[in-house]
Amino acid sequence: MSARARADSAHISPSAHYTGYVWYRHQLSEPAFATGFGRFAHTLLTPLTWGVRELAGLDLENILLQRHLLIDARLTAAIETGGVRQVVEIACGLSPRGRRFCQRYPQLRYLEADLPGMAARKRLLLHSEGWLDSRHRVRDVDILAEQGERSLAALFAELDRNEPVLVITEGLVNYFPLALLEGFWTRLATQLAAFPRGSYLTELYPDLREHPRYRQLRWGIDLVGRLTRGGYWLHYRSTAAIAAAFHGCGFRAVEVIDPDQVSLELPAVAMPSMLRVIEAHTGTLN
Repeated sequence: MSARARADSAHISPSAHYTGYVWYRHQLSEPAFATGFGRFAHTLLTPLTWGVRELAGLDLENILLQRHLLIDARLTAAIETGGVRQVVEIACGLSPRGRRFCQRYPQLRYLEADLPGMAARKRLLLHSEGWLDSRHRVRDVDILAEQGERSLAALFAELDRNEPVLVITEGLVNYFPLALLEGFWTRLATQLAAFPRGSYLTELYPDLREHPRYRQLRWGIDLVGRLTRGGYWLHYRSTAAIAAAFHGCGFRAVEVIDPDQVSLELPAVAMPSMLRVIEAHTGTLN
């Protein structure tokens, strides 16, 4: 089996249902985003996630909430102080972010994208609720495609090249081996360079072996990989390594954000966080 076949991101969709239900449970989305499968998966996994929290100290639900809220906060700042009026959320799954932010900011254009099956489901959901319009759209994309109608180039062709753009991927990048991931980032940076300013928000779980409970966390993260029917890689050993990788892929400015070091009020976890949110930029617009 080729590396590309092994990295087919179709296996991520079950976790999209689970996280979609988590957002709904915590009043971050409307009922339409909560699927029956997501409710079933959450109920089924509750004893397991409780055990992981008690034995490994890994609070999966609060970590999901931390990353979602921290990305939301950075997006809010980009819109309110950075002049961003067009957003692309890749691997959107059942994220409610596009709906919430289009409601909040009438000037915003929001383009969601995912693999064809998930994109079709999201498109139908938004259309049936009357939320799909010229400002809020859904398109097919394959982040591994280097050309063609599902490539990043085709996706970004719909945007206004005279305006800043911000791209989000949430719950995506740790599913991919490093070479494929950095290939995606390089193609993304190339597309963003065509705009006055291109910004990218994502999250990573780096391989922090000095973490006081690394062995337990490693066990919990391996379990996540098995539950989502694919690998779950921990990339990079330090903040400096993360920044160097993004610079190497073509981003000019990189900030690596530790949830433990921000003033934003986030759901608590019982140990130092392994989560890192990355905000990277191309272009020169202030």
